[in-house]
Amino acid sequence: MMTDLHTGPYTDSELASLGEGHVAYLRRMSSDDIRAKFPSAQSIRPGLSLWALFAADGTPLAVSDDRGSILASASENELTTVSLH
Repeated sequence: MMTDLHTGPYTDSELASLGEGHVAYLRRMSSDDIRAKFPSAQSIRPGLSLWALFAADGTPLAVSDDRGSILASASENELTTVSLH
């Protein structure tokens, strides 16, 4: 038996667009995971722990080894940041 897990007031596409252009999330990731998410980051050395900034819809925006520079980049672009654990 299949159950519909969507019980909120938003459709999936509406939920995905919440915060678009206003909210970004910050996440600590391995360089291996970053290389998978950021196609242009293939030259990053494996085995590093880095910070990544993503748009509310999951679009990759920036990568750095310095959390402060990622937060500054978000602030310069008037994005409110949230952290994911």
